[in-house]
Amino acid sequence: MRSARRKRRSKRLQRLGLILAVAVFALDQISKPWILSVFEDRFQAIEILPFFNLVLVYNRGVSFGMFTNDLTHGPYLLAGLAVVIAACVWWFLLRRCEKTIMAIAAGLIIGGAFGNALDRLLYGAVVDFLDFHAAGYHWPAFNVADCAIVVGAAVLVFDGLFGGAKPLKE
Repeated sequence: MRSARRKRRSKRLQRLGLILAVAVFALDQISKPWILSVFEDRFQAIEILPFFNLVLVYNRGVSFGMFTNDLTHGPYLLAGLAVVIAACVWWFLLRRCEKTIMAIAAGLIIGGAFGNALDRLLYGAVVDFLDFHAAGYHWPAFNVADCAIVVGAAVLVFDGLFGGAKPLKE
């Protein structure tokens, strides 16, 4: 009886993670063609709030423009790496996830990783467009997928530190 209940809970968590991954991926992929259409004839940032602009940046690097490369196969290598990481997180979701918060984190990371991987294949870079700034300092531009990955990773870290995680039993 306990095992059947545990399997049902595991299936619910897997479904939750998958639904969230698909939602993040869809929102990310809807936002990018939209921003590309907004900037079709424009080269300047669009001020939305005194601390927030819409911009168009093609990120050929890893995260926040770090490790930018102009290698011919760079986008394919980085897209492949993102897919491998997403697959590992998916494996975790299928095999080890026992808490709702972990399913949410996994779904966020998977959806974001696939969103950015598809960008690299379609555009040769990740399309970033959210630009926050204050006192002359700008945070590197980012997108919906980046937000999901960062929030998912922060949730994993927070849960690992403060979530009362139980050691895994083999």
